[in-house]
Amino acid sequence: MNDNNAIVMNLQAGVSFPRYQNKHEEREDKKKRLVAGFRVFAEKGFDMGGAGHISLRDPILTDHFWVNPLLVSFSQLTTHDLLLVNSAGQVVQGEGLLNGAAFTIHSKIHELRPEVEAAAHAHSVYGRTWSTLGRALDPITQDACAFYQDHVVFNRYSGVVLDDDESERIARLLGEKKACILQNHGLLTVGTSLDAAVWWFILMESCCQTQLMAEAVAKPILIPEQDALNTRKVIGNEIAGWFSFQNYYKQIIEKQDI
Repeated sequence: MNDNNAIVMNLQAGVSFPRYQNKHEEREDKKKRLVAGFRVFAEKGFDMGGAGHISLRDPILTDHFWVNPLLVSFSQLTTHDLLLVNSAGQVVQGEGLLNGAAFTIHSKIHELRPEVEAAAHAHSVYGRTWSTLGRALDPITQDACAFYQDHVVFNRYSGVVLDDDESERIARLLGEKKACILQNHGLLTVGTSLDAAVWWFILMESCCQTQLMAEAVAKPILIPEQDALNTRKVIGNEIAGWFSFQNYYKQIIEKQDI
């Protein structure tokens, strides 16, 4: 066993994943985590008018997902505000306006990626700034290695994503990767857990900021390919993604009513 695999196994052994008595308990806990994700996004300034959404696959009705309604601030969102949406775009639980772009983008991802529990998208400052370049992130820092050869760039902007064909192209381009840079738009991340999907977004936004700052000074030095891949195995796996969100989650539930 190499050192990287040993680190991953030790991390997995040290993580206490939630255990549920039944699917209804799991649903309620994950809805809390979803709201916590929005609260963290609000604290980081990712709340931009009516833009931005995080979706969560329902553990009971697995072809349905929970998402935030329009016109509710990320900082004020509660579990009671969440909408449960079916594959036809119908709200089957909850009251409020469904963001058409949220359904269009997320529905195809959940349909084509059955292992994905959650997807996150927001119009964060550095993510949307970096997206105007139409480039993938480079492995210039340890953190950026989490996305090395594990994200794509959707090099086509044709307006707000309300068309099923475009959302399918995004989902198919994403493939099995964890993130997509939507050119002239922003960032999109996915995870096999809600926690990981949210963390990947937070981390990717930070990596966009770092590369923008570095390139404003000089040409950054790239981490060699094999070193970047080895680093990704440690910090870019789904366990590490879940683990990295836990401090944020604990801080939110201790100080806020969700």
